[in-house]
Amino acid sequence: MCIYTHTHTCSDSNTNIRGRRRERRKRMVSDRCGSCWIILAMVLVLSAVGAGGATAEKGVTYDGRSLIIDGQRKLLFSGSIHYPRSTPEMWPSLIKKTKEGGIEVIDTYVFWNLHEPKLGQYDFNGRNDLVKFIKEIRSQGLYVCLRIGPFIEAEWNYGGLPFWLRDVPGMVYRTDNEPFKFHMRRFTSKIVNLLKSEGLYASQGGPIILSQIENEYGNVQAAFREKGASYVKWAAKMAVGLQTGVPWIMCKQPDAPDPVINTCNGMRCGETFPGPNSPNKPKMWTEDWTSFFQVYGAPPYIRSAEDIAFHAALFVAKNGSYINYYMYHGGTNFGRTSSSYFITGYYDQAPLDEYGLLRQPKYGHLKELHAAIKSTANPLLHGKQTILSLGPMQQAYVFEDARSGCVAFLVNNDGRKVIQIQFRNNAYSLRPKSIGILQNCKTLIYETAKVNVPKNMRVTTPVHTFNVPDKWEVFRETIPTFLGTSLRANTLLEHTKLTKDKTDYLWYTLRFKRDSTCTKPSLFIESSGHVVHVFVNNALAGSGHGSRDIRAVKLQVPVSLINGQNNISILSGMVGLPDSGAYMESKSYGLTKAQFSCDGTKTIDLSRSQWGYSVGLLGEKVRLHQWRNLKRVKWSNNNAGLIKNHPLAWYKTMFDALSGDGPVGLNMESMGKGEMWVNGESIGRYWVSFLTPSGHPSQSTYHIPRAFLKPSGNLLVVLEEEGGDPLGISLNTISVVGSNKSQSQLS
Repeated sequence: MCIYTHTHTCSDSNTNIRGRRRERRKRMVSDRCGSCWIILAMVLVLSAVGAGGATAEKGVTYDGRSLIIDGQRKLLFSGSIHYPRSTPEMWPSLIKKTKEGGIEVIDTYVFWNLHEPKLGQYDFNGRNDLVKFIKEIRSQGLYVCLRIGPFIEAEWNYGGLPFWLRDVPGMVYRTDNEPFKFHMRRFTSKIVNLLKSEGLYASQGGPIILSQIENEYGNVQAAFREKGASYVKWAAKMAVGLQTGVPWIMCKQPDAPDPVINTCNGMRCGETFPGPNSPNKPKMWTEDWTSFFQVYGAPPYIRSAEDIAFHAALFVAKNGSYINYYMYHGGTNFGRTSSSYFITGYYDQAPLDEYGLLRQPKYGHLKELHAAIKSTANPLLHGKQTILSLGPMQQAYVFEDARSGCVAFLVNNDGRKVIQIQFRNNAYSLRPKSIGILQNCKTLIYETAKVNVPKNMRVTTPVHTFNVPDKWEVFRETIPTFLGTSLRANTLLEHTKLTKDKTDYLWYTLRFKRDSTCTKPSLFIESSGHVVHVFVNNALAGSGHGSRDIRAVKLQVPVSLINGQNNISILSGMVGLPDSGAYMESKSYGLTKAQFSCDGTKTIDLSRSQWGYSVGLLGEKVRLHQWRNLKRVKWSNNNAGLIKNHPLAWYKTMFDALSGDGPVGLNMESMGKGEMWVNGESIGRYWVSFLTPSGHPSQSTYHIPRAFLKPSGNLLVVLEEEGGDPLGISLNTISVVGSNKSQSQLS
C-alpha cells in the first residue's frame, strides 16, 4: 500500500492488523442479543480508547481511507472542549466524562486574543494554560486535534484575533497581505514551538495528532478574489513548513493544497460533503454540530440525539473515518469573550452541558453509537465497500472482506414510515429516518432512531436569595457632560477606534441650547453599535438595541429640555465584536446619525456638532469589581427604594459558598442587562431583558465555577445598565435528575 503522509512521502505498510483473540470474542458476541452486545462492546472500546500519544518512531500519516497512527488505520470520534470556556479545576472531570462517552480525541481551538492581548506580551496562565490542558488530555490517554487558526470564529470575540492587529499599518485580515501574514506566521510559530518544546506532538510521542490552519476560509475567500487563493496556498505552505510531524487540515476549504486535508463542517456532512479533494486524503468531519449557537433574543436550538446519530452513522457508511462533535462540552463565555449578541452559556445543549453535567439521552445514545461502530472498525477500515438499493429511499452500505469480516449499514431515509427491509435473507424493521448497524452483516446491534437511554432533566434549586436590602450597597455612575470631556471632535467618531475593545462603552456628549419656539422636541439616534442609552440632563430619556439580525439601532426619543443649555449624553454599548466576515478590520460601530427635531417637522443635524467623548464607565476605570478598589468610590446603603431600578448602577454584596461540590449558578431574572463578577472574576455579560419571541430570557442563570468561590466572604459585584432589582437575584445549585440517578458531579 502507498501511504501519503503530510510530507508527500510514500511507504509500504501492512495496516491490516488483527488479533485472533479479539475476533473469537466478536464471533461469540455476535450470537447474542443486540443490547447485550452493546454493553460488552462499550467495555471493549473504553478499555482501548486512545493511546495518549503516538510513538516517535511511527507517528501520524494518512491514506485515502483514514488517519494512520503508529502504522494502524484509525476510525476516530472526537469531541470539542475549549480550555478557556471552563476552568483548570474542571478539565480532568470533563475529559474523563468525554472519554467514558467513547471519545478518543479532544479538539480545541487556540485563542490568539487571549494569549497575546498586547503585541509581544503572552499569557498562558490559568484558563489560558494550553500546555496544562493538553497534558491533562495526555494523562487520560486521549489524542488532541489542535486548531490553531489563528482566526477561529468560534462565536468568540473578534474570531480570536487580537484587536491591536487593526492598528497595524496596512493591515487587511485573512488575505495575501504582508502585515497580516507576518503576524499570523509569528503567532502560529510561537504556538508550534511552545508545544514542540513540551514534546506534545505525536511525532515526539505526544498526543497531538492533527493541527488546523485557518478556519472556514471558504466562506469568505471569494471576497478577496485572486488574493484569497494565493493566501490559501501561502497558509498551507507556512503551516506544513513548521514541521510538526502531523497532518494539517483546513475545514470548509475545497481547494486545500496538498498535503493539507480539506474537511467538512455542518450538521449533515454525510449528505453535503463531496469528500476530500484527493483520493489520497481521508474523509473527515471536523464539526458535527451537536446543537447550535444561541444569541440574546432567541431560544436554544435543540438537535435530537437521533438526528446526530443518524448523520454520524451515515458519514461513516460513506467512508468517513473521523468525526468531531462541536461542541461536546461548550462551557461559558466568561468576561467579555463572547462574539456579537451571543449569550454567555455556549452550546449548553451539547452532550455535556455548560456545567459539565450529562445531557441525556444525547450523551448515552452517542456512546452506544461509538461502541457499535468501533466494534466494526476492521471491516470499515479494510473491507471493500458495496452500495445496494433496498427500496426507493433505502440503501445498504456494506463493508466486507475475507480477513476483516463484514458490517452493513441499512439506511431508511423515509422520515414518516417504519420500513421492513430484506437483506441477505433476513428481515429488519427500521424506524423512520433511521440507520441500523449489522454486526457480521447479520446481527442488528444499533439503530439510530431507537433510544435506549432515559431522558434526564436539569434542575435549578434556589438556595440563597439576596433579598435583604441592608446587605446591598450601590454606587451610581456619574453621567459625563460635554464640559467634563477632554477628547472632542466636530464629527461622530467610530466607537472601537476609541475604546480599542478594552470596554463595551463609549460616551458621546454635546451641549444643546433650546430654542424657545421649539415644542415637542425629540432626538433621533442611529447607531451601528448594539445598544444606545440616551440621557438628557442626567436623566434617562430612552434606550434601544439591535440584534444579530437587525444590525442598526434606530431610536426616536421624546426629550424634556430646560431653557438654555442642555446636556445630551449618549452611551453607546457593544455586546462583543463580530467573529466572522470579510474585511473585519474595516467595520465601523457606534453613532452614525444624530438629529434634533421640533414639532416633528423642523430638523437640526447634530452629526457635525462638536462632540465630547469619554471611554468606558467610571466603575470600570477604577476596576470596582476588585476587592482592593472598593473604597475608591462612595457606596450607599439605605433602603429598598434606593437599591432598585437605577440605570448605570453598581451593586455589591457578600455571600458564603453553598455546601457541596456541585455546580452553582446565579439567577439574574430580576435584572436587565450588564455584567457580573465574583471575587474579581467576571462570570460574563447578562441580558435577561432581551426576551425570546415566547417572552422568556435567552439565559437566566449564569455559571459560577466552584474554583471562583471561597468557603465564606465571597464578593458579588453587579453592573446594571438598564435598571433592575438586585433583591431578586438568587444563588442556585444545579443538578440533573432522571436517567437512573441524579448527578451534580462537576463545577
